[in-house]
Amino acid sequence: MKQLFQKPIYIFLFAMFCVAIPLCIFPINLFQGEIVYLNGLVEVTEQAPLSLSYFFGLGYNEVDMLGIKEFYLLPSGILTAVIFIFGIPALIAYRIYLKQHAASKDK
Repeated sequence: MKQLFQKPIYIFLFAMFCVAIPLCIFPINLFQGEIVYLNGLVEVTEQAPLSLSYFFGLGYNEVDMLGIKEFYLLPSGILTAVIFIFGIPALIAYRIYLKQHAASKDK
């Protein structure tokens, strides 16, 4: 098991899943998005923080969705999600790679 985590790609994949799974399962409203409400014949758009779990059908009740036509992430919300899911694990894996590379030079 220890040898498995010696390779940065495995560390990246492990860290990515450790970050992505809670963000996709639990209703953690971190990402900027917009909600489009239908009020009769009028559509009202409101900015609100959204969770990635909403896109998988988790974290909300069907009663909460009454009157909502659609919801989506804004570009800043998408960028934040990409940074959390891919950027932070990549930095962790890169840090491990640099530490291993420096240790091999010292020998």
